[in-house]
Amino acid sequence: MKKSLPLILTVVMAAWGFGSLREQPEKDIRYSEFGRLPLLFNGRLQPMDSLARNSLLQIREKQAANLEPWKEWHQGPKMIPAIQWLASVMMKPEVADAWPVFRVDHPELTALLKLPVKDEATHQDGKHYSWNQIQPSLEAMREQTSRITGREKQKLSDPSQRTSFEQAVMKLHERLILYLRLKNTLQPQDARDWPAEFKEYTDLIPAGVAAVRAQQAGEKHDAATFEKFLGLLQKFDAMARFEPPLLLPPPAREGHPHAEWMRVGEVLLEGARGEAIPDSVRAYAAISGAFRQGDAAEFNRQVVRYRLSLAPDFGPAVVKAAREHFFNRLEPFYKAMVIYVLAFLLACGFWFNLSDGLRRSAVWLVVLAFVIHTGGLIFRMWLEGRPPVTNLYSSAIFIGWGACALGLVLEGFWKNSIGVVISSAVGFLTLIIAHHLSLAGDTMEMMRAVLDTNFWLATHVVVVTLGYASTFVAGFLAIVYIVMGVFTPNLTRPMSRDGAAHGELGKSLAKMVYGIVCFATLFSFVGTVLGGIWADQSWGRFWGWDPKENGALIIVLWNALVLHLRWGGIVRERGLITCAVVGNIVTSWSWFGVNMLGIGLHSYGFLDAAFMWLMLFIASQLALIALSSLPLKNWRSFRTEAKAT
Repeated sequence: MKKSLPLILTVVMAAWGFGSLREQPEKDIRYSEFGRLPLLFNGRLQPMDSLARNSLLQIREKQAANLEPWKEWHQGPKMIPAIQWLASVMMKPEVADAWPVFRVDHPELTALLKLPVKDEATHQDGKHYSWNQIQPSLEAMREQTSRITGREKQKLSDPSQRTSFEQAVMKLHERLILYLRLKNTLQPQDARDWPAEFKEYTDLIPAGVAAVRAQQAGEKHDAATFEKFLGLLQKFDAMARFEPPLLLPPPAREGHPHAEWMRVGEVLLEGARGEAIPDSVRAYAAISGAFRQGDAAEFNRQVVRYRLSLAPDFGPAVVKAAREHFFNRLEPFYKAMVIYVLAFLLACGFWFNLSDGLRRSAVWLVVLAFVIHTGGLIFRMWLEGRPPVTNLYSSAIFIGWGACALGLVLEGFWKNSIGVVISSAVGFLTLIIAHHLSLAGDTMEMMRAVLDTNFWLATHVVVVTLGYASTFVAGFLAIVYIVMGVFTPNLTRPMSRDGAAHGELGKSLAKMVYGIVCFATLFSFVGTVLGGIWADQSWGRFWGWDPKENGALIIVLWNALVLHLRWGGIVRERGLITCAVVGNIVTSWSWFGVNMLGIGLHSYGFLDAAFMWLMLFIASQLALIALSSLPLKNWRSFRTEAKAT
């Protein structure tokens, strides 16, 4: 059983990880087909499924809607997928308005909006609220947002000076605006029978236009027709003003750019000016009518019919949307994250009983997670047509991937479970960071101008990010050294590889740290130089003391300093370890911290929410540095030696 344990665990987790390659059949409404429909939002072509997932992540911070959040997980909460939620928001908003999907957890904001507190009797968890619960207090929200934005427009303050309450207000404001955009994407938000209302409008256009012209000329006109037609136009204008996703493809002709995708509200207004209303509006009206009536067969038929109608002229758009929908269903990074956790637990278990079966199981699982992680990276690159690092989200994924690769290399040399622990721990942590970064919105957003060069993305950004990853690996190896040395006797015990002794664990760890720091110095230096060349070509100067440039330089200088301290004999084993932990602080600030300053040419990826976590991480590293500075008599691994001396 022990010999077969790695194979059994790997097969089980592989079956789970790759199980979503086969789509599960849907009995009634085929939301997956609806999720494949293409649209344009945030400047890029994407499937309806991505719009649903990204929007729900921003609004609820989850990719699924829990209709009963007051229930504990063991009571079976009612979960629905993001695409089902979006379909209801677009086509049956009166139902979606009652679903508690807005996350509001700031006590002052909850009090301002007069929202109920946690109470199981009234089915309220105190964190999630519906549109219907928030709507009565929208005026109070408007007053607060006007106060905050007005003060900032007058230069009396800037967003970085907002209080936690003001940040919560503006975050909820953005969520409410996004929700209204979605409600006005396919039809007016107050429509109850859109196919009939759409037909009524198209039939009314000739008489309505005539009434408007007569009224403008001061001639006799049908007042009832005029008022009705004007009311419809005002409704469609309100739809367009929310700037919802561009749902309709451009007219079927060659050479149309993405900018020609259209919004439903704008197209309906153009219809009043004599422009032909495209068939795509009618197709979506038919889809909406079938959805509201609960006619699953008709809904499925209309969705497939519309998607097939796009194929002749918009085949690439349909194919790209289908591919991204497939990628969303796979969820490779989530699955890799789960497998990393299991591998980490098994690797730690090896240290307790030194069962090689646990270590080999952990290695196999990390290899599986690495394969899934790599597949996700390559798939994203294929979808975007870009190198692996394009924003903070993708940099977190790539750093985790690089750290995992380095950890597996270390495990191949030493076979003592440390490389597996590093691979799994850093892989998991960076994917958690990536998940929280995804809460800010679309992770495949359009490229910022500062990064919009594929050659330099494939050289400077990738190389310097590998420098970040390797510096973190050295730092986490140092953390293992400190924790094991202070709290366990294992650091000075001989370890065996393939039955033969090969030195103490502590010395092996120190050698690993030294080797990785050498690797990190090379990559961070080369990446920084390549960045200077890119800056010279893009901005006409090699170096401008930009905060991000300074951060990259500090990483290079720190790694070089660590090597010189070691080469000169100024620091020995413990000194090298302490310096490597300081490298974690340097790298975290250079990777994340400078983005929070919101200044400079590299200030893309600004993220207020990460500040607290960054400070907690730095505090933890300072605590570890303090531990490493304890006298050897306080280290359990060196206690015997200290007493002897």
